[in-house]
Amino acid sequence: SFFCDLLSRIDLDELMKKDEPPFTFPKTLEEFEYAFNEYGQLRHIKTGEPFVFNAREDLHRWNQKRYEALGEIITQYVYELLEKKCNMTKAILPVDASEDEPTTFIYLSPDALSNPSKLLVLIQGSGVVRAGQWARRLIINQDLDSGTQIPFITRAMEEGYGVLVLNPNENYLEVEKPAKSSPLPSPPEPSDEPAEKRERKDDKEGKKKREFYEKYRNPQKETETERIPIRENGSSEEHVLYVWDHFVSKAAAKNVFIVAHSYGGLSFVELMNQREMQVKNRVCAVALTDSAHNIWLQETSKGTQDWMQQHCCNWVSSPEPLDTPLDPMLPDCPRVSAGTERHELTSWLSFNSIFRFFSEVLEVKEDEEMEETSNIVTTRSSSLKSKHQDL
Repeated sequence: SFFCDLLSRIDLDELMKKDEPPFTFPKTLEEFEYAFNEYGQLRHIKTGEPFVFNAREDLHRWNQKRYEALGEIITQYVYELLEKKCNMTKAILPVDASEDEPTTFIYLSPDALSNPSKLLVLIQGSGVVRAGQWARRLIINQDLDSGTQIPFITRAMEEGYGVLVLNPNENYLEVEKPAKSSPLPSPPEPSDEPAEKRERKDDKEGKKKREFYEKYRNPQKETETERIPIRENGSSEEHVLYVWDHFVSKAAAKNVFIVAHSYGGLSFVELMNQREMQVKNRVCAVALTDSAHNIWLQETSKGTQDWMQQHCCNWVSSPEPLDTPLDPMLPDCPRVSAGTERHELTSWLSFNSIFRFFSEVLEVKEDEEMEETSNIVTTRSSSLKSKHQDL
């Protein structure tokens, strides 16, 4: 009866207004009335305000769905930027996909496979982000530069790299399940009450419930879906391995560079576990940002650990100034500060440091190669000399 008293005191009309609106959201940025300004910030077309998550008070689930709908539009928007602004093209995976199987794709710069010198491979973290993004939250709340991989792509192209943009989170096709007829209710637990009394009680309860639900519509049920995995790309780790085997290993570039954020770092280490010799032969340097890898849990070889110490650097979230060396927690790669305590900002804030790191590593490598070739030449000529002297 306490419940009934409470109900009578609540203004039903007020409550009805709070009813959850349907999950139908705009399909374009324009319809959402948002646009990116010249600084790459998302702003409301009419008010100029940044994105507001709580569009409706007290409707957290609806607000979240709205945010996700906007996120989907952002994903398409970034794909468009990769194609139009960065002049990249899609390659469909699996490469031998049949017409009726689910597929995913990666993005390649025009010279990704033909560039003889340098190839940059970008691997994002896990979650909702798709090709070209580091963090959806940053794209929506901060700007395109911090949240997307576009600055990395543009800079790499300016510096003569071919570029491959991976898509490690597109792992399955989601299809709606056909509506099933509802299963029969299971028989109630036996109780000590006489049957008649119990039925009367059930009736009364049922009527109460029905009335209640007629006044307050049931919140919407989410559509049930099933996932069809994409062949050989069913996880981030599988995807990275697949792209290595079908693209990176076949690319012409003498020097491969990798930037991997968060879970992408774990997938890179998994790639090393599977293709250790190939990676050592082809990869010049790896920049990790707040990497999620763990050399113990991933059971890496001593050889991998030693190589990572020489060729990797992990920019991690830390209160220390950018590039401050931090204690290596494990015997794998050196750790330096990304100059921020925010996980999702680590890639953007270490942007300049990463490209400097790549240039320095390449310079050292090329110097060593120069020395080796000149050594070969000098030893050859001196051995020729000594041969002639013998005569």
